[in-house]
Amino acid sequence: MTIAEKIIGFGKATHFGPTILVCTAAFFLASTQFSTEGSLEVTLAIFFGQCTVGWSNDLIDLESDRSANRFNKPLVIGSIQAKTLNYLIFVSLILAIVFSIFGPLKLVGTIIHLLGIASAMAYNFGLKRTMISFLPYVISFGAMPWAVYRANHKSPPLWLYAGFAIFTVAFHFLNVIKDMEKDREQLIMGLPQRLGSKLSAVVAGVLIFCGCALIILK
Repeated sequence: MTIAEKIIGFGKATHFGPTILVCTAAFFLASTQFSTEGSLEVTLAIFFGQCTVGWSNDLIDLESDRSANRFNKPLVIGSIQAKTLNYLIFVSLILAIVFSIFGPLKLVGTIIHLLGIASAMAYNFGLKRTMISFLPYVISFGAMPWAVYRANHKSPPLWLYAGFAIFTVAFHFLNVIKDMEKDREQLIMGLPQRLGSKLSAVVAGVLIFCGCALIILK
């Protein structure tokens, strides 16, 4: 396995697409309150938080991913090793804290950021199997505007943090649909799996509509 293949593997294990979207949103959100340099520091804090969550998700789900033949997972195909990922999870968490507390987020923003990470980790460790599987999305992504604004001694407008929460919950419902049957076979029964593909798509559509309406009517 080449170094480039390993780097790509570690990138994929962060859940690269969602990570890029979240980091992009974090940068533009932070740029409303801080300088470009400060916004980059906030983005790095969010990025390493995403790495912590994404890598732990793949590590926790390794056996179930193997049994479901998810060959798009780097750990499953062996392009990266669990031992290395375990170490990197610890490193990424430390870096998330460092870029938070020594960057513009400071202490208050760091505490809120860590609350978001803890909520996402709770999803990884079991909440995704329950009827409240959507709740970590509400907490984790709703926390981002609060971390940025409170660090600048402000409160985010309702439409902003509600919008973050609504759109990411919609993503949760849509993201589950493609693996719905495999999840059910492995008794991963979050709210979308309990509702089924069709109803989950409807819920996601309604949430997206509500999120758009909230932004337009803010």
